[in-house]
Amino acid sequence: MPNATENPLQELLVEQLKDLYSAENQIIKALPKMAKNATNPELRAAFETHLEETRGQVERLEQIADEMDIRTLKGKKCKGAEGLIEEGKEVMDEFEEDVLDAGLIGAAQKVEHYEIAAYGTARTHANMLGLKKVARLLQQTLDEEGRTDKKLTQLAENIVNIEALQEA
Repeated sequence: MPNATENPLQELLVEQLKDLYSAENQIIKALPKMAKNATNPELRAAFETHLEETRGQVERLEQIADEMDIRTLKGKKCKGAEGLIEEGKEVMDEFEEDVLDAGLIGAAQKVEHYEIAAYGTARTHANMLGLKKVARLLQQTLDEEGRTDKKLTQLAENIVNIEALQEA
């Protein structure tokens, strides 16, 4: 495999992986607080399930780093995730009960959509570089993020948003 400095696209992929590693670790810190603040038990369970998935996603990123001979994924701060998580904290400070749950879902989905875009881009770059195993691992995470997003949409549309509307 060529050295990352020999191929600018591979260099970009390494930076994307570091960004994702930072994002996932920030999410690991944020999810317990989101779960604790959720009043709907299904939403709380969804956050707790995704916390475990996210821990697995960090391990998968570490596996990718090993595969690509990347010494460390640490050292970069994902500002996108940081901003989205901060928006979620504002929702927790400003709203209560059912409306809070609706806001938490919105905040979580913003993060999911950010991750879907980032993992999709990284997977495409890995494929273009011929890194098939890396691309497969990134696709696994992309699939998990998509399922989480769908689950949050179902909770919002079928339960939480309806309860928030009735609270008004």
